[in-house]
Amino acid sequence: MPQWLVLILGIVTACAVVLILVVLRQRRTTDDDPSETPDVIEYMTMMIGVVYAIVLGLAIAGVWEARNAADEVVASEAQALHEVHERAQVYPAAERDRIRSDVDAYVHHTVTREWPHMTEHGELTDRGGMLLAELRKNVLDHEPRTTREEQAYAALAERVAAVDAARAQRAASAQPTLPGVVWLGLFAGAVVSVGMLFTLQIQRSGRELLLAALFTALIAFLLFLVWRFDSPFSRGLSDPVEAFTALFPRAA
Repeated sequence: MPQWLVLILGIVTACAVVLILVVLRQRRTTDDDPSETPDVIEYMTMMIGVVYAIVLGLAIAGVWEARNAADEVVASEAQALHEVHERAQVYPAAERDRIRSDVDAYVHHTVTREWPHMTEHGELTDRGGMLLAELRKNVLDHEPRTTREEQAYAALAERVAAVDAARAQRAASAQPTLPGVVWLGLFAGAVVSVGMLFTLQIQRSGRELLLAALFTALIAFLLFLVWRFDSPFSRGLSDPVEAFTALFPRAA
């Protein structure tokens, strides 16, 4: 059974049980005091607001954490590539230039080609993987001849592995952080929270209208904040490729 169908059945069943119990209680009880209804509505409004505030706060914390993680992933990948580019200095001229050319080609492709493709389709390009494989091959094919080259070889192999790991994490973070069912709950909760204002019989006084407008604007702003950081590579970072262009100015 699909998960969305399980969710709908669970909600419908819970609502049906509550409504049936309320109707049965009303039929058996004849001395209900209608004056208690506003107190019940006020309590339900408070609970709805508290629950929605918790859910919205968790959503904001989740997308913000994902945004920071995405920033760290990009910085790690760019820094590891920069280390490969600089540590290749101890290699012979031909192999050093080959490795640096591979690094420049990978960075240029990432900034100009792969990043727009990733933000639009939520996946990396095959060309980027081929360029990284070529870089790894040229680094690992070198046979060290001196102690200094042996130390550089181990460091370069480690940095290439770090680039591969950061690239894999970037691919995992290319998709939106929150699933669709969470967005459904956030928007439904916003509608219910704002709609509960009418159950409290809000008046047309300037103060009450101002508070209602501020409350609605706050929820809209928080939902916009969640939406912005939900896709960190396309919206959450001010300049997502800055980590690459700062270390490789010619990449852009």
